[in-house]
Amino acid sequence: MILELWMVGLVIAFLLLIRVPVGLAFIGPSMWYALADGNSSGFALKTTFDGLNSFPLLAVPLFILVGVLANRLGIADRLYDFCLAALGRVRGNLAYVNVGSAVGFSWMSGSALADVAGLGKMQIPQMVRAGYPYGFASGLTASSSLISPVMPPSIPAVIYAATATVSTGALFAASVVPALLMAVGLCVYIFLWTARRPQYVSVPFDRQRFAKAAMRATGPGLTPVILLGGILSGYFTPTEAASVAVLYMLVLGVIYRSLRPRLLLQALRETATITGGIALILGAAALLGLILTRAHVSRDVAEFLTAISDSPWVFIILVNIVLLILGALVDATAVILVTVPVLLPIAVDLGIDPVYFGVVMIINLMIGLLTPPVGSVLYITSSVTGRPVDVVFRGVAPFLIPLVGVLVLISAFPAVSLWLPGVLGF
Repeated sequence: MILELWMVGLVIAFLLLIRVPVGLAFIGPSMWYALADGNSSGFALKTTFDGLNSFPLLAVPLFILVGVLANRLGIADRLYDFCLAALGRVRGNLAYVNVGSAVGFSWMSGSALADVAGLGKMQIPQMVRAGYPYGFASGLTASSSLISPVMPPSIPAVIYAATATVSTGALFAASVVPALLMAVGLCVYIFLWTARRPQYVSVPFDRQRFAKAAMRATGPGLTPVILLGGILSGYFTPTEAASVAVLYMLVLGVIYRSLRPRLLLQALRETATITGGIALILGAAALLGLILTRAHVSRDVAEFLTAISDSPWVFIILVNIVLLILGALVDATAVILVTVPVLLPIAVDLGIDPVYFGVVMIINLMIGLLTPPVGSVLYITSSVTGRPVDVVFRGVAPFLIPLVGVLVLISAFPAVSLWLPGVLGF
C-alpha cells in the first residue's frame, strides 16, 4: 500500500494547492485509502467521529465564544482605550498600544483570527490616520495577533494537549513567557523603527482620562485572573474554565448594557461556523493519523531522522524547519493532529520535554499564519482593510525577524518556557 499512501499525499497536496478547505482535502483521500485497504466506510466514519470524542476539546468552542463575545460586546474596545490612555505620552504610542491591546485581548481570545478581525478594524485605520504607513500598521497588527494563540487560553495548546496527552495547565503555563517575549520583540522593533522617525510624537498624559479608562477596563482585566487563576490553581479544568469565562463575558455584557439578543445570536452563529471548520479538520486528521500509524510512518520518520543525527538539538532544528514550511502550507490544527503522533515519540526518546516541544511547535505554526500561500491572518487583514494580500505581506515581512528571533530563543533554551510550569508545580 506504499504507492497508495504516496497517492493520498499527492492528492491532498493538490487539493490544498487549489485552495480546497483543509478538512475536505484530508477526508476525501483518507477515506479512499481506508476503503482501498479493506476497511468499511463505517470504520472510516467512526474513526473520524472518534477524533472529536475528547473532553478537553470541548474547551475549543467555548474559548472561541469568549473571544467572539469580547469583540461583539465592546469589551475589547475597553482594553484598547486603556492602553491608549496609558501609553499616550510614548513616542510611537499607537504602535505600542497595538501590541498592548493584543496582549490584553490574548487572555480572552486564544485565536489570532479573532484578534486581527476584531482589533484590526479599529487599530489599522487609527494608525493610518495618524500618519503611520499602511504597511507598518497592517504588518504590526497582523504580527501582534499571533500573541493570542500562544498566550493562554490558547486554542492550539488545547488541541496539542489533547493529542499529546499532556497537561493543558502545564502547557498554558509554559506558553506565558514565550507570548510575553513575542510582545517584547515586537516592541523592540517598534522602538528601533520610531527612533528614526521623530514625527510620531507623543501626546500629554491625561490623568483623568487614564483613571476613567482604567475603571472601564477593570472588568475585562479580571478575565485572566478568573480564567488562568482557576486553571493553574487547580479549581477548574480548562474546559470548566472556558465555561466560566463565557458566563463572565455574558455578565459583563449585561453590566455594560451591550448584550442584545441579536448580538448574542450573531456571536453564537460565528462561533458555530468557526468550530465547524475546526471540527471537520479534527475528524479528518484523526482518520489520516490512523492511516499514517498503520503504515508505520512514525517508525520510518524516526529511522530517517536518527540516521541523520541522534542529537536532540539537531532534531529540534529539523523540526523547526519542517514546521515553518508546513505552517505556511497547511492549517495549524491539521499540522498538530497529523505530526504530533509522528514527531512526539521521537522527541521523547531523545529526552525532549513534551510540554516544551508543544510550545516550540505552536510558535512555529503561528508564524505560518503570516506566510503565504495559506497565511490565514494575511487574508483576514486584507479583508478587514480592503488592501491586496501582497501589500499586507510586505508590511508583515520585517516583523518576522523578532518573531523568528523569539522562536530561536525558545528552541535554544527550554528553561525559558519550562520555568513557570516548574514554579507552579506541574
